[in-house]
Amino acid sequence: MSKMLLLLVLLSLLNPAVEALDNGLALKPTMGWLHWERFMCNTDCDTDPDNCISERLYMQMADMMVKDGWREAGYEYVCIDDCWPSHERDAQGRLQPDPKRFPGGIKKLADYVHSKGLKLGIYADVGEKTCAGYPGSLGYYETDAQTFADWDVDLLKFDGCNLKWTLLGDGYIKMSKALNKTGRSILYSCEWPLYEWPFQTPNYTAIRETCNHWRNFNDVFDSWISIKSILDWTASHQDIIVPSAGPGGWNDPDMLVIGNFGLSHDQQESQMALWAIMAAPLLMSNDLRDICPRSKELLQNRRIIEISQDPLGKQGYRSAKGNSFEVWERPLSKNRLAVAVLNLQEIGGPRGFAISGVAGWKKVCDPQCNVTLILPEYKEMGVQTKESKLILKVNPSGTALLTVTPISKDFGRIHWKDTD
Repeated sequence: MSKMLLLLVLLSLLNPAVEALDNGLALKPTMGWLHWERFMCNTDCDTDPDNCISERLYMQMADMMVKDGWREAGYEYVCIDDCWPSHERDAQGRLQPDPKRFPGGIKKLADYVHSKGLKLGIYADVGEKTCAGYPGSLGYYETDAQTFADWDVDLLKFDGCNLKWTLLGDGYIKMSKALNKTGRSILYSCEWPLYEWPFQTPNYTAIRETCNHWRNFNDVFDSWISIKSILDWTASHQDIIVPSAGPGGWNDPDMLVIGNFGLSHDQQESQMALWAIMAAPLLMSNDLRDICPRSKELLQNRRIIEISQDPLGKQGYRSAKGNSFEVWERPLSKNRLAVAVLNLQEIGGPRGFAISGVAGWKKVCDPQCNVTLILPEYKEMGVQTKESKLILKVNPSGTALLTVTPISKDFGRIHWKDTD
């Protein structure tokens, strides 16, 4: 293990995360649905009424989240992204929704979403205009924050387009204070570091004090190349970003694209497993009205969600890479460990990986441990020791995900916590 990785592990296990934004929100990674990757800026409701950015789309997604078990699985936010507003503010300088696509207004939409036991998210931008060219919040931070509060919005995704990078920190901090000033609990999702990284290393202490989660890297696309690039960036910067994550504030690698078009099922499993290991917000961007049963089952897998939502709140990290495998580990509550073994090879068939190659294995399994395989299929692998010769079979571009629970010997009896 490298000195840098050893330091990262010690920081992750021993040090509390830096002080979080004190709004009582995002104590566990946010779960919900966000429109952007799947529906983008489709405003053509005349020829594509089923898929355009309109109140109808969000109402239908809210309906599906209740009907098909998403809410029960833990997904609670229905989030609007860019392209919802009119191109002009109203006479009082307030943002207003496009009247044709949102005839009932955002407050009515929020009421509908709340009636389903869900929460509504909305989008704005720190600069003069949003990324798609709609009115930005620069010069209107307090006005927009109060508008969102008046509409009973529960989450704000605040983008970073069209503002000089040296002003990003000031803008994000001002909006954070403006949201808190409203008195309404509004989860604050930032993109501050994403837009600052090209120029300098961001101040993650300040970011965590300001935001509930924050994007660091490029937008996700519906492709395996995109998923791999996000994982590579995260691993190469983990010594900087992992210590900042914890209850109240999380690194956001962007949306889950599971259930769309570009990923094989093994690759979908890899994204779900690694997002859980990274303690990432689980914000799906897909069409819940038309999703294949295997993708739905994966996104609602309670054992994976339990890893994502583990109360210890520690982000995982890449602990090893070699022979076209990557090993990612995440410390869990009750001294447990989650492990993801990713097969980067994209040719051939399943390959074997010796579990003894996992850095945390010998510690957690001394003297014994109980192992549960979660992906690619659920299987109780029983009691193991640190000397076990267990071999995991991992499909090309797939991931084996497992949890390891230490066993303590007390008066000759073996005990471990049953997580079922």
